[in-house]
Amino acid sequence: MIGKIRVVSRHAVALALGTVAFVAAAAPASAQRSQLLRDTEIEDLLNDYSQGIFKAAGLGTGRVAVRIVNNEAFNAFVMDGRNVFMHTGALMISKTPNEVIGVLAHEAGHIDGGHMASLRIRIAQDKTRLLLAQILGIGAMIGGAVAGGDGGREAMSAGQGVMAGGSELVMRALTAERRSQESAADQAGLKYLNATQQSGLGMLETFERFANQEMFLNDGNVTAFARTHPVARDRLARLRQLVESSPYYGAKDTPERQFRHDMMRAKLSGYLEAPGVVMKRYPPNDMSFPARYARAIAQLRSGGQGSLEAGMALLDALIRDQPANPYYWEVKGDFYQRAGRAQESVQALRKAIQVAGNNPTLMRTQLAQSLLQTKQPGVVDEAIDILKDTLRRDEDDCRAYNALGEAFYAKGMQSKADLARAQRLMCFGDFKTAKDFARRAQAGLKPNSPDWMIADDIITQKPPTTGG
Repeated sequence: MIGKIRVVSRHAVALALGTVAFVAAAAPASAQRSQLLRDTEIEDLLNDYSQGIFKAAGLGTGRVAVRIVNNEAFNAFVMDGRNVFMHTGALMISKTPNEVIGVLAHEAGHIDGGHMASLRIRIAQDKTRLLLAQILGIGAMIGGAVAGGDGGREAMSAGQGVMAGGSELVMRALTAERRSQESAADQAGLKYLNATQQSGLGMLETFERFANQEMFLNDGNVTAFARTHPVARDRLARLRQLVESSPYYGAKDTPERQFRHDMMRAKLSGYLEAPGVVMKRYPPNDMSFPARYARAIAQLRSGGQGSLEAGMALLDALIRDQPANPYYWEVKGDFYQRAGRAQESVQALRKAIQVAGNNPTLMRTQLAQSLLQTKQPGVVDEAIDILKDTLRRDEDDCRAYNALGEAFYAKGMQSKADLARAQRLMCFGDFKTAKDFARRAQAGLKPNSPDWMIADDIITQKPPTTGG
């Protein structure tokens, strides 16, 4: 559920927007605590957007994941060959699926082209202190852009200060390579779009938007996306020519996709924006499904007497009109859980899973959490079975490790509880504390058993020193 946000593990944090991956030591603390958002509905949609693109790029199925960063700035980036990161701001600002798909295609071009690896090699080859200073400066600025807020602005200012004393010649060389890679990613992305019979217009419109920002805003105010995806005018002209010459230039998003996109934007607004902002964005006279969805969530979040009942009534009206939509039931389960009404949450989440019909892992994790909250006899074993199956399918579900630790503790299985907590801490990137819990777990586990081996892997694992 969208309200459950986890912190990016430190080994997953990279100062890498667009193409460049910098050493993790350059990241400010605020960037190292950037947050990832997990939500079944949004992840299902982004998987629908990306799977054809990734297949066309030769990236296979399941090899690359689209991660959602909880940040209001328009941005997307890659940091390795396994993840594309998309800001919530990019999802909310993009009016059509094609705009998001175009960005995904561009980022897939970076992965397919091995651009992160080539820039790492270039950086490694120049050992001068000058280049290191420049890298740290850019890293601080990009980390600040990811972090946002006052801390982000301070980090960006510090980065600009470091860069001020550096060599313009060195930076021109790096910028030239980045721009070359951006152009190559454009062309590769358009190839994937053509292969999937989709228009490149969304990609073009996105880059034109930020090219205009580069013209009219000084460097301190340019968005993170514009800063890390430099748009040269000749590049933009080539991109327009390629887009307009495509046989799929006029291809439109299907109504079904556009509807799901609008619902995603409404959900993000409902969960992440202040209720008053949501009501202005989706006024009461707008009776579309997205508007009703956003208002229902905002009502549930508003607090105060009667807000839960009023929000549930709005959701029930949506369910009557769209009984095959499992995400309405998931939202009900989420807010009943938040309100401490665990039994009602269990009922709603069981219905969500039944309607979804594809064994959704995140919904099942939340069901296990609510089962444990009921404290009813027999639910702990069911929760353990659910969570074990969930983690076999999705090892990045940090909430599942946490709930599994609670379930094992409830059964008096302290060593297994400690191991689950160690895995949760690894998921969050707290290597030191994870190792402490793994040692405690290992002391009570049978030597060389599967669980003992997992604990041993955690104890002996070295924290990575580079992003990705």
